[in-house]
Amino acid sequence: MFPNLTAELARKGLKQKDIIPVLNTNRPATVSAKLNGKAPLWIDEAFKIQSEFFPDLPLDYLFKTER
Repeated sequence: MFPNLTAELARKGLKQKDIIPVLNTNRPATVSAKLNGKAPLWIDEAFKIQSEFFPDLPLDYLFKTER
């Protein structure tokens, strides 16, 4: 659902599981659901992901949805 985020994670050699502690969850399925559009990704969660992993990239770029 967020192709730019997926691409940037791959560029840094990161996986969805690396986002688990940032979102304060212990369930990989929760992160997967949020990044695949099956559960809501709240704006504060998006900011946490951006600030932790991609502070140099704009939020609107990272979380642009497919159309």
